[in-house]
Amino acid sequence: MSSNLYDRLLAGADSDQSICIEKDDGAALSYAELAALSGRFANFLAGIGVGPNHRVAAKVEKSVEAVALYLATLRAGAVYLPLNTAYTPAETEYFIRDAQPTLIVCDPREEADLRAIAAKAGGRVETLDQCGKGSLVQAAADFPARFDSIARTNDDLAAILYTSGTTGRSKGAMLTHGNLSSNALTLVQEWRYSSKDVLIHALPIYHVHGLFVACNVSFAARARILFMQKFDAERILATMGRSTVLMGVPTFYVRLLESPDLNERSTANMRLFVAGSAPLLAETHRTWKQRTAHAILERYGMTETGMIASNPYEGPRIAGSVGRPLPAVEVRVTDPETGAMLPVGEVGMIEVKGPNVFAGYWNMPDKTAAEFRADGFFITGDLGKLDANGYLHIVGRGKDLIITGGFNVYPKEIETEIDAIAGVSESAVVGLPHADFGEGVTAAVVRSPGSSVDERAILAALSGRLAKFKQPKRVVFVEGLPRNAMGKVQKNVLRERFADLYFGRA
Repeated sequence: MSSNLYDRLLAGADSDQSICIEKDDGAALSYAELAALSGRFANFLAGIGVGPNHRVAAKVEKSVEAVALYLATLRAGAVYLPLNTAYTPAETEYFIRDAQPTLIVCDPREEADLRAIAAKAGGRVETLDQCGKGSLVQAAADFPARFDSIARTNDDLAAILYTSGTTGRSKGAMLTHGNLSSNALTLVQEWRYSSKDVLIHALPIYHVHGLFVACNVSFAARARILFMQKFDAERILATMGRSTVLMGVPTFYVRLLESPDLNERSTANMRLFVAGSAPLLAETHRTWKQRTAHAILERYGMTETGMIASNPYEGPRIAGSVGRPLPAVEVRVTDPETGAMLPVGEVGMIEVKGPNVFAGYWNMPDKTAAEFRADGFFITGDLGKLDANGYLHIVGRGKDLIITGGFNVYPKEIETEIDAIAGVSESAVVGLPHADFGEGVTAAVVRSPGSSVDERAILAALSGRLAKFKQPKRVVFVEGLPRNAMGKVQKNVLRERFADLYFGRA
């Protein structure tokens, strides 16, 4: 039997008339209709020469057709490459040149930029907008709906997701059919997902949470998805009466708590609230429980591994903890310097091993080798501890990773851009506590002698160079960066010094 992820999630969907996705405008698509749409796209892909291991890049707004493109790529045996729609042309060009996709699908508004980039990389460009219109849909319209999925093994690549790099160069995490299917099927069981569930989907679909968790889990369970173009607290509250599950980043819950309409009555039909992609404040967890009588289920994952741990569906959900390792997933905490196992309760490096762990970094064999132990454990870069009950607690992150609004940001990329600005001597970027985003990107800048460069000038210079979520929410100026005896910048000192810096709404 083929291990193609599409077949593992959606076998028999072509005859399933149950509702799969409801769109913002109220239109509904059955599982059979989604299968037919993805079949036409898959036939189109095959017709232009897209086959096993070819890459299909998608930098498109959220739509049912975008989901169908993802599924079609799996069916064709190709590798799906979702790109954040906030990436600038300069950022996008790096991904395209690195991954060398055969097909690039973009919003019509970016077609000119992407065609210029594709000309250098040798890829074909088609368009798709947020309404599901574009040259891709037109080109695929006359192709047959039936398509027999190309056989894949568990070890064959299904997707490449780029994550920021500490040296400024993004890394393409290679995820296999086995990685994604094991994670989805495990979560169906762990979260008691079924065809009776109705998911409020307000996440983007270009990263793990919105696509590989929310969509894949729903497909595997044949659940219904209420597809919202963007987060809207009022609409989500109005929808809870006929929904059962919400998956969101901590910002969702902070914003929902601001509504006087959030209470036990408005959430009575809901059975599960899941939070991830950024740390959930214990205060948010407690306040939500007080207001709704529901305990948010926090889980832990990353681009390279999918989901690693989860608080239990049945049992105590501990505020400040991400729960126990998922079945078949091994987690250990080690000394960051020696790699030696640490006892319960001691803080160290979180390492993980299991069928969910990625195959390595695209075109980076040395980087891949450096991130794995000899016994196959992946070094996550996150610091944490395991308690006596086996619950994992994240206490910090190695490599200075910032998670803001569910997006991963590595300081080095931003520092490189800031340091190139006239009037800047050097900079250091850190994440500081932020009520809405979990962490706010903050830049500490040392001016060059005689320079009067200010916060506004720096932010203006970055606006066309970095995606909005990477741009600092504040720039503070310092006489010099704190350093240790070896000359390394002490970012912990900066985090402590500016810990109380207030962040307003972005």
